[in-house]
Amino acid sequence: MQLFKISFGALLVLSFSAVHAQEENQEAYKKRVLETTEVDFLSSYYAQDGANAAVTGGIGTEELTDATGTIVISIPLNDDDVLTIDAGVSAYTSASSSNINPFDGSNAANAFQASSGASSSDLWSNINGIYSHSSTDRNKIWTAKASVSSEYDYFSVGFGGSYTWLFNEKNTELSVNGNIYLDSWKTIYPIELRPGSVYGDANYNPQFIPFDHTNRNSYAVGFGFSQILSKKLQASLALDLVQQSGLLSTPFQRIYFSDKPDVMVEDFQLADDIERLPDTRSKIAAGGRLNYYLNSRVVLRSYYRFYADDWGITSHTASLEIPIKIIDKFTLYPSYRYYTQTAADQFAGYEQHASTDEFYTSDFDLSAYDANQFGFGANYTDIFTKFHIFQFGLKSIDLKYYNYKRNTGLSSNIITAGIKFVQD
Repeated sequence: MQLFKISFGALLVLSFSAVHAQEENQEAYKKRVLETTEVDFLSSYYAQDGANAAVTGGIGTEELTDATGTIVISIPLNDDDVLTIDAGVSAYTSASSSNINPFDGSNAANAFQASSGASSSDLWSNINGIYSHSSTDRNKIWTAKASVSSEYDYFSVGFGGSYTWLFNEKNTELSVNGNIYLDSWKTIYPIELRPGSVYGDANYNPQFIPFDHTNRNSYAVGFGFSQILSKKLQASLALDLVQQSGLLSTPFQRIYFSDKPDVMVEDFQLADDIERLPDTRSKIAAGGRLNYYLNSRVVLRSYYRFYADDWGITSHTASLEIPIKIIDKFTLYPSYRYYTQTAADQFAGYEQHASTDEFYTSDFDLSAYDANQFGFGANYTDIFTKFHIFQFGLKSIDLKYYNYKRNTGLSSNIITAGIKFVQD
């Protein structure tokens, strides 16, 4: 009997040791969330033109060019945690912004002609840090992030986080995210409205009072739901809520009233006031995606989004992208997007506001318009990363082009490029 007790106890110890060893092995061979460091180089070139510049009260050139460069580095800290650093710089030249001060002395000032003033170009810079943690079973992911961005007249600090839960054998996904952005303006007014301005004559009596606060706060929360419906069909839904408060007007955007006399200097009309908008704004957006895998080479990616805010804007966005895998390494991305929106309650065009209005803007981004965008892209992916630069192998290259047109006359073109490297 004593021998049986000893043997039974030894069996329990051996069994426990075996189970523990198996768990340790599973832990030891747990697949990493990110196997190795990845580096993305992203760039874009954007150009637009139009004749409804908000800087000059709804008339004038909207010519603008912008070039950006961004580097994204994702670093695995251990099996479960990833740190991502995203830093970018954007340099732009803007004919409309140059007319914050149109009197450069070289040519007669005109809303449809760029000046050579200091506001004709600027540099925007941004840096984000994102920390991501995945649970051992990879069914729960939370992130925390912080960001800083700056340009000549604008500074922004942001922070936030998200939580994602996968279940039903990872066929179902729920997520929630929240972000806060604290922004501050350096108020740059049109040149004729600044203290000590010498522009105008005895008839010039603008209705202008400087802003008494220059901060803007934005609070956003979003919810997501994704479901794999079959081997070929996947659907997702998203809901976003945003609340803004503070200075929501742009200080250098002019307004011309219909009941005020026109005062001209050279060929340029002096402002009656600047844009005035409510100091709060609530936004809601709801949308969904439906992806259908037609076969091993063609996917249909559809998207719809409804947006509304308490300024009176409602909008609808619908898009379709059809990735086509030509061969294993090359995929083409033709796409189309349609957008339509109603005007904000505060919007009217050039000289359509009255000086007795409480709020007013002639920014055509807040007008009613329809827009169409056509795009085409190409992707090269090499999962074996045969091409190397030092310790990094080339994983993918992306090139995309988009042409965008509004029925208000604004048109734009953008080319984007992305190159991803992974560390050996």
